[in-house]
Amino acid sequence: MGHMIRGIDKKLSFRFMIVNSTDVVEKAREYHETSPVATAALGRMLTAGLMMGYTMKYEKDKLTLRINGGGPAGTVLVTSDCNGNVKGYIQNPRFFVEDKENGKLNVGEAIGTKGTLKVIRDIGMKEPYVGQSQLITGEIGEDIASYYFESEQQPTVIGLGVLVDKDTSVKSAGGFMIQTMPDLKDEEIVKIEKQIAKLKNVSDYFKEGKSLENIAEEILSDFDIEITEKIPVQYKCDCSKDRTEEVLISVGKEDLEKIIKEDGQAEVTCRFCNKKYLFNKKDLVRILENL
Repeated sequence: MGHMIRGIDKKLSFRFMIVNSTDVVEKAREYHETSPVATAALGRMLTAGLMMGYTMKYEKDKLTLRINGGGPAGTVLVTSDCNGNVKGYIQNPRFFVEDKENGKLNVGEAIGTKGTLKVIRDIGMKEPYVGQSQLITGEIGEDIASYYFESEQQPTVIGLGVLVDKDTSVKSAGGFMIQTMPDLKDEEIVKIEKQIAKLKNVSDYFKEGKSLENIAEEILSDFDIEITEKIPVQYKCDCSKDRTEEVLISVGKEDLEKIIKEDGQAEVTCRFCNKKYLFNKKDLVRILENL
């Protein structure tokens, strides 16, 4: 099982989060049977979702990330909470695009840039908070950093990496997020920028099996940091037959009557884990009567 840590610079100039999401992304790959580039795109979103969800305050708070840039990946959506649970799906899981010239998976082309990143925070209010920003590169990390700066005025550095093995399984996945504190002095900003400029490819930090604590010390070697919490992370789908029933309710009375008359049953598949739920004629009639 992977883990996630968060901490602060002892001068209170920034906070940070680091997550090893290898097991999470591999579970998603198995559920969705993704191509390598789809694995990388969905994996980056899941990794980002874990860290962003970790910033939520309460147990029942939910964070949803949705990205669609007009590329062959289609819509990619993930939902997470503050406890290290995440789930997600990619609209087109088996597409292919040409790798970059350096041999790396071309997530930017897969996602595209003609669209938006949407962030939905459900904190139990009457309506959830919804923010969005235009995509910059489609590489996801840069787009999330741009969202934080434009929509929340929160300077953020985010690094995401997914390394796919030759057998298409996930060799390593992880990420980090650094957010500066208010009223940060210019010299501290320059120091952080210099530290970020020295970083390696994100996946390099996770493929060697280093602990998150060691990775934090390496990424933030010029700072005196304190790790304040560590939690496990997992891909967790909370679907059930009762929840899936809402899909049938949403089709409306007329279409439900048609399904009962023509098929006598319906099968609904959870888009997050591909589990199938069968509703027989008796189930459908009950749902229809309750509409």
